[in-house]
Amino acid sequence: MPWLFLWHTTSSEIKKCEIADSKDHRKKTKALGVDVKKYLMGLVPPIESADMKYSSSRDVMLSAEDIIQWSQSLEKLLATQCGQETFREFLKSEFSDENIEFWLACEDYKKTQADCLHGKAEKIYQEFVQSDARKQVNIDFHIRKSVAKKVQDPTHSSFDEAQRLVYVLMERDSYPRFLKSQLYHNLLNKVQSNYLK
Repeated sequence: MPWLFLWHTTSSEIKKCEIADSKDHRKKTKALGVDVKKYLMGLVPPIESADMKYSSSRDVMLSAEDIIQWSQSLEKLLATQCGQETFREFLKSEFSDENIEFWLACEDYKKTQADCLHGKAEKIYQEFVQSDARKQVNIDFHIRKSVAKKVQDPTHSSFDEAQRLVYVLMERDSYPRFLKSQLYHNLLNKVQSNYLK
């Protein structure tokens, strides 16, 4: 696809480019090279061995046992980075990925240093909780109101009630559909078929 790398320049732009710092030129060339490498890596299927499969991030190996454990509980699915990414992909297909994003943001928030709590709490509230939030999660009015009060003087547990509600929603609603989904079964079948080879 050579047309992806072509652009139009005027003669004055060419002269300006020739005068440009060689460092900037090297940085741009390197950035372009990294982008091309990422693009090409996306086209090349990963090399798989025995009962292992690369995840979408291409740096974590999955075994059939790992994927089977995901079916035991939502907790086990969310315990691994790869499980989180796979579940997020599924939720995106259902247009409900704000739930996992909120849950992960709350997990990260709990690890935040005390002096940074206010800023993070405000960001999470604005992105997921307030009534006109861009990625509003499905929580009831009382919990939304309670969180709004807690964000004024945040603690590490400010979002616990809302996070628990979203977790239960995912566990009862999205997680069973994930286990029945084509995404999960394709992944499981692929890893198991590689194991049998």
